[in-house]
Amino acid sequence: MSKNILLIGGSHGIGFEIAKDLLDEHTVYVASRTNEQLGNLDVNYISFDATTDTLDEAQLPNEIHGFAYCPGSINLKPFKMLSIDTFKEDMELNFFALVNVVKTILPRMATGSSMVFFSTVAVSMGMPFHTSVAAAKGAIEGFTKSLAAEYAPNIRVNTIAPSLVDTALAKRLLNNDRKKELMSERHPLKRYGHTLDIANLAVFLLSDKSGWMTGQILGVDGGMSTLNIN
Repeated sequence: MSKNILLIGGSHGIGFEIAKDLLDEHTVYVASRTNEQLGNLDVNYISFDATTDTLDEAQLPNEIHGFAYCPGSINLKPFKMLSIDTFKEDMELNFFALVNVVKTILPRMATGSSMVFFSTVAVSMGMPFHTSVAAAKGAIEGFTKSLAAEYAPNIRVNTIAPSLVDTALAKRLLNNDRKKELMSERHPLKRYGHTLDIANLAVFLLSDKSGWMTGQILGVDGGMSTLNIN
């Protein structure tokens, strides 16, 4: 069955890969700040800044079968160098903007629909220099479980918690061969993540194939969160 899928932040990175994968079988709506990479894709584009705009409901379908919220941030600094404003900005983009969108679209979510959010492996592991982003993503994980419980069995809610993925956000962590080697060695599978690694799971969670899954935090992290092979 063809579905209406809404992606917030689907113009590049993981969101873009999700959109490409879904287009063959579904109607995809992408709400993002830019659309420079979307020109060749048959998507319904909505100009939208998650931190400042209210989603225009007139541009949405009456019924939404799948939703993924892709915006995120990586502010990796020692805690003493992070201002309160940085914590607020990370929380605003990662969590409060997500909540605002969910409130807007909830009346349109179809029975049996799926929501997919994104966290980070740093929430479960506790990594230095991740205090701000881990706090914001930790809020998403708690929100996921509570929302899933509240709206079961009609709406499924799951979150993906990746390790380092080769996206524009992680550019400075992977901007030379030495850094790439070091980041690969940190993972039991000896490589950092690619956008398709994450997008593939998101597409699965948006599909009926994951119909018995809700309230889950799913690690896609090269084994980092569960394996110690050093």
